[in-house]
Amino acid sequence: MASLLLWLFSIGALFFSSNAQDTYDKLSEPYKKGVDLVLENLNSRTGMVHHFLFFKSVQQSDIEHGFDVSFIYHHFYCKATNCPKGTADTTRCQFRNDRPLIDCAICYKTFRGDIEQEPKPYIHCVHKPAYTADMKQTRVDHCNLMTYSSGAATLLASTGNS
Repeated sequence: MASLLLWLFSIGALFFSSNAQDTYDKLSEPYKKGVDLVLENLNSRTGMVHHFLFFKSVQQSDIEHGFDVSFIYHHFYCKATNCPKGTADTTRCQFRNDRPLIDCAICYKTFRGDIEQEPKPYIHCVHKPAYTADMKQTRVDHCNLMTYSSGAATLLASTGNS
């Protein structure tokens, strides 16, 4: 009986850990590249102790400018895991529920699916309890300026996936 319970617990833990990145796996490739850039930036910060992973999307929008150029805006949450910072294999990392979410936004230009270096991608992350309406407006304004400089419509006025 004890071995059956241990087996069931092991299967449950495996199932739970495989679900940790299901939402990331469902993102389209251009959005994954943006999330990867944010996570690389977030996990390289000196003040961070835990490894962070993508948790869920809040808002997604993109404008196809033509000639394989797109402007992408992605607002999402990252969550701390039980893995230490710098963990290479994150398949066994579990989300922690005792840490606040990290509220992140990124906007960037892609050409043929790859993130362009110019204009420089805009990344803004803050612990969710500290996120304010002024920060939201700053994000929106900065991302809209990126698209205006190329003569496109406003990025956040587009209808994207939610």
